[in-house]
Amino acid sequence: MGGWSWFCCGRSIAGGGDAVRVPEPFHLPAPLPEWPQGGDFGNGKICIGELEVANITKFKSIWSSSEATFYEPEEVPDGFHCLGHYAQPNDQPLHGFLLVAREVASRRLVNSKPALEKPLDYSLVWTSADLNEDDNSECGCFWSPSSPDGYTAIGYVVTKGLKKPSLGAVRCVRDDLTDSCENFRSIESMDTTCQVWKTRPCHRGVTGQGIPVGTFSCETDSLNSDESRLPCLKNFDSNLRAMPNLEQIHALIKHYGPTVFFHPQETYLPSSVSWFFENGATLHKKDVKMGDAILADGSNLPAGGTNDGEYWIDLPDDDTTDYVKVGNLKSAELYAHVKPAHGGTFTDIAMWVFCPFNGPATIKVGFASFALQKVGRHVGDWEHFTLRISNFSGELSSIYFSQHSGGEWVDASDLEFISGNKAIVYSSKNGHASYPHPGCYLMGSEKLGVGVRNDVARSDLSVDSSTQYRIISAGHLGDAVVEPCWLQYMREWGPTITYSSRSEIDTILSFLPFFLRFTAEAIFNSLPVELYEEEGPTGPKEKNNWEGDERC
Repeated sequence: MGGWSWFCCGRSIAGGGDAVRVPEPFHLPAPLPEWPQGGDFGNGKICIGELEVANITKFKSIWSSSEATFYEPEEVPDGFHCLGHYAQPNDQPLHGFLLVAREVASRRLVNSKPALEKPLDYSLVWTSADLNEDDNSECGCFWSPSSPDGYTAIGYVVTKGLKKPSLGAVRCVRDDLTDSCENFRSIESMDTTCQVWKTRPCHRGVTGQGIPVGTFSCETDSLNSDESRLPCLKNFDSNLRAMPNLEQIHALIKHYGPTVFFHPQETYLPSSVSWFFENGATLHKKDVKMGDAILADGSNLPAGGTNDGEYWIDLPDDDTTDYVKVGNLKSAELYAHVKPAHGGTFTDIAMWVFCPFNGPATIKVGFASFALQKVGRHVGDWEHFTLRISNFSGELSSIYFSQHSGGEWVDASDLEFISGNKAIVYSSKNGHASYPHPGCYLMGSEKLGVGVRNDVARSDLSVDSSTQYRIISAGHLGDAVVEPCWLQYMREWGPTITYSSRSEIDTILSFLPFFLRFTAEAIFNSLPVELYEEEGPTGPKEKNNWEGDERC
């Protein structure tokens, strides 16, 4: 075993005993259409500077543990090279990708070294082999490529058995063509000695150049579990040639646009922004008693600047207040913000929903629920969900569900679909947070049954975003999309009203048994502070995710 760098040994998992159930491949419910032509969107390959990368979604399994299966890419195009192997949890459908790469000779800088090189050797990072046994032919091994000087590995190689991989199995990438990565989601813990992670680029959002390769990270230092040992690729092509054009964006929304279902007992429904303005919404200025009517397109709203407290929007101050509060479902439309993700290899379509009013919360303590009068309510509510689409193929990868101060990415394999490839988004009662499945979601402690209820269910109250939408921004298209005037309004869409709304919860908690009261108080104290304030939100362009990645 000369030349091996042996870190640790683990149990043999797949070598005997019960058979491991390998994940079945996931496919969207309907085939993809022929996307409109133009640019490199949907062409299967993307040039990122000195490298061209192709997206592989067909895999051959190499080895399985009790919790995960490890794969190599199949049907790699001629001239392209594998960069590492893929890992997939066994309790989820097989739905992932690996990027393979080839050098674009015409793009190489003068006097620079090749973009890709073979590794010099491999180091054994982890194995399930039992050294006390004679036969380890079924064991799993994780190998780290040993890179030439000035190059780095961006993936591990997996083998069944202790034989080293061939030097031609993968390629290492020149250092300056990579970007830093972080561990994002745990795939499996191999005993206590090795944690397998899904990774993502550290630099994300509109200006982020990092490109996920699809390889897994293998961490043997539990103290630095957030930091990945492996980098990812970096896009040096500022033209973002694979981003969809306007016709392709419309085709994507029409094909994937989810139906948003509101709770059957929802009182505060969405409306279009123009309906809200036309029906009496007013613009207020600090130290001025009366508000001004807002034009239907918002052209008389103050544009630019920051949320300095000088202006805010409010409901009409006459007898139409209650009428405007409940919204107008017929006028409702989703507002689409289209932006590059992961270095332009994906397109994010953030779909924004506007509601004139956010209703009060309902809290749950054990088996009892209490509808509140003030906590959680405010004028104006902006919520969103985001479609993440591969620019290699136009396939839906996942949807982000925004949930108050955070949210979650849900893989396409875990979505509910209502028609073809159109998913369902459930909007919570009164608060309008987005969820992938019906039920009651607690913001607090699910284990203890204490927190703020988010109830979602299917009903006759819905908006089909594949038809009821408007594209409001797509920065990569320049002037092709004209942003509406109201989008430039950076102040609050509702007034700030000061009162002790927290006293409502404290009154309820005072009736609890002593041992439960302090636990419940600690949970409610940990919830976002905006829950206890009646303060209108800022608009979409003031949110962190307008330029950055989603919060999760």
